[in-house]
Amino acid sequence: MERMEKMRRILSVLMLCGALMTLMAFLSPPSYPAPMPEIKLPEINIGTTNAKDPDSMLLPFQMLFLMTLLSLAPYILVMTTSFIRVTMVLSFLRTAMGTQQVPPTQVLMGLALFITFYIMAPVGKDIERDAIKPFTKKEIGWNEFMRKGEAPIRKFMLRNCRDKDLLLFIRMAKIKKLKNRDAVPTYVLVPAFVMSEIKTSFEIGFLIYLPFLVVDMVVSCVLMAMGMFMLSPMSISMPFKLLLFVLIDGWQLVVEGLLRSFKY
Repeated sequence: MERMEKMRRILSVLMLCGALMTLMAFLSPPSYPAPMPEIKLPEINIGTTNAKDPDSMLLPFQMLFLMTLLSLAPYILVMTTSFIRVTMVLSFLRTAMGTQQVPPTQVLMGLALFITFYIMAPVGKDIERDAIKPFTKKEIGWNEFMRKGEAPIRKFMLRNCRDKDLLLFIRMAKIKKLKNRDAVPTYVLVPAFVMSEIKTSFEIGFLIYLPFLVVDMVVSCVLMAMGMFMLSPMSISMPFKLLLFVLIDGWQLVVEGLLRSFKY
């Protein structure tokens, strides 16, 4: 009986504590989360207004022209720089070695891109000195900026363009009188430069093919003399071509030849 009485007292005390805690929870002030900061979004208005003068229309057209140039930037990089020759020569080298996808295409394109940056660095410095810095300091206008920015690139293309290719496009454009090479229009110079670069790349590619072709012929003759007609000469000659290329430090020779083939 005493134990039952003690249990009842303990239960009554626990129930009383629970009731007090519930009452305190209801009577305490509620805690709300901190209010979210107000975010003000910019208001965008799209519409048209009447132009006050013709000069006010110049800036939108300049911005449109700049956006068009940015979309054509990859093609400009390919067609007006040394990227054409470098890419084609490296592709010829990989094909001549017969390694198929080694080095991978991404590696070759990355190497060609950085070699192009290296070759075109003097041209970029001239553009920055003569066009970009004066334009940012508001010393020259938009038209002079375009003219001075184009001049170093034109000079590079003219130095590396063959006279025969340049005369072909001048003749097809029916341009009769030109004072000198600097007076050639840009729309005539760019295709002439591209065709000249392709021709030069094929010439370099032919020279690259010769030593590997000799190795293939020697291996084929040895296999025929030994009567091994069922064995592929390409699978046998590839290790010898790789060994030859490593012994002569072929990558350094090819890249050095590419750098020396351009006229600065």
